[in-house]
Amino acid sequence: MTDRYHLASNFLATTSWSAAVRAPLAGDASNRCYERLTDAVTGETAVLMDAPPEKGEDITAFTYIARYLCDQGLSAPRILAEDTQHGFLLIEDLGDDLFARIIQQNKSLEMPLYEAATDVLVALHDAPMPELDPFGPRLMAELVEIAFEKYGRNVNPNTITRFVDRFEDILRQTVVGDLVLVQRDYHAENLLWLPNRKGVARVGLLDFQAARAGHRAYDLVSLLQDARRDVPAGVEMQMIDRYVTMSGVDEPGFRAAYTVLGVQRNLRILGVFARLSLDFGKPQYVELIPRVWNHLIRGLEHPALAPIADIVRDNMPAPTPEFLSQLKS
Repeated sequence: MTDRYHLASNFLATTSWSAAVRAPLAGDASNRCYERLTDAVTGETAVLMDAPPEKGEDITAFTYIARYLCDQGLSAPRILAEDTQHGFLLIEDLGDDLFARIIQQNKSLEMPLYEAATDVLVALHDAPMPELDPFGPRLMAELVEIAFEKYGRNVNPNTITRFVDRFEDILRQTVVGDLVLVQRDYHAENLLWLPNRKGVARVGLLDFQAARAGHRAYDLVSLLQDARRDVPAGVEMQMIDRYVTMSGVDEPGFRAAYTVLGVQRNLRILGVFARLSLDFGKPQYVELIPRVWNHLIRGLEHPALAPIADIVRDNMPAPTPEFLSQLKS
């Protein structure tokens, strides 16, 4: 048994779940691990999150945002117990019915699920803002550097600097308006369907600990330009229309921000997926790169992105089978 296992056992001993049966759950791209706990008598379940502080994980952001979301009537997991010092959380088990899984089983539910997820964003963006660090233009531009460093090949540092400065200017001009909570990883494999609940509470929220104060379009981009599944173009367009209509935002400005944020997000994802393969031995993420590339190339056609479009095209290799093979090896 590992030290983390014993620390987790000590944590559970302080709760009513000390005798529960423990079974591993699928993790994510972070250093966090999860276990499902099942009470042998009642059959009730909960989830244990193991977020090692020595690996850079910090549960305080998760608990802060989870409690805020629950206070807004949204379905984030309730916090049942916590050990901040050692990085353990006991949280409500929202089940396994991920949007991606439900849609794969029943394609007719695709539109209703995306409508529900869009409605969550409308409700969240109408709620009072918690205190969060801003996700501003300079930070967003700098976060894209990873694409040049990990996905690009031998990119001149001066080129990267020129890109970041130009992209920051574009972001400042287009990504404007009131700030809202952006979860930053809002997509079909982080959303759970809870049909027994009502309204926006039918969408279970999982991955929000990196939340910041940012633009309204960011999470909609994350939802509709999904790196992990093909969202039909019709669904994307209808959900943008739905959000604009329900929120009352300026449509031309919102659509421009949506496109620019899509390029920012997809460039960063290219770099992150390349790094996960090259530096952390997780080549499975390389398989997702062609879809991300298609989102990126489509976004670069917007006139607002003309100052950086050629820099991206000249320094980001197309995801040919040969290039993807290099990333895997």
